[in-house]
Amino acid sequence: MDPVTLKRTIEALLFAAGAPVTLPQIVEVVDDLDTRTARRLLTELQEEYDADARGFKLVEVQKGYQLATRQDYSESVQKLFTKEIASRLSPAALEALAIVAYHQPVTRAEVEDIRGVNSDSVLNSLIERKLVTISGRRDVPGRPLLYATTDRFLEHFGLRDVADLPSLDELGEMFARPTALAADDVHAA
Repeated sequence: MDPVTLKRTIEALLFAAGAPVTLPQIVEVVDDLDTRTARRLLTELQEEYDADARGFKLVEVQKGYQLATRQDYSESVQKLFTKEIASRLSPAALEALAIVAYHQPVTRAEVEDIRGVNSDSVLNSLIERKLVTISGRRDVPGRPLLYATTDRFLEHFGLRDVADLPSLDELGEMFARPTALAADDVHAA
């Protein structure tokens, strides 16, 4: 295959997958493609998307490569999927997931201390959804289980590593900003 066809084939794989695709998967699926060429073509795709200022970008995440929405357009996309995302995770689950993400590894008791309520069922739900896993045991009396986020959590939120999470200060600033709805409410009053 010529380089343009190879590049477009990789693009089609990334588009169709809807989840990260590893370099070995790309090389295995695409005929006449070696790892070095695949890396070069992925870099070219990234550069093309950046140069064209498309609504999406090619990102390298922990487990491979994935197409993702550019930050400039994320608010519109978020509006489209707000109901779907909300139906997937309850506010309690989102709260517990945030606690695990920012304090991992963390025990159930620590999650409950922060939330102020029993968190057994919420943590079990997050484990079932493969967003949280049991990562070990704390070396204290009783040896409580430790919870941490999974690779699926990183993929779901488009992160390469938990270090890519916004800081707690940044989160506070994001939630402190007035929203368009709040501004409309002020004008209506």
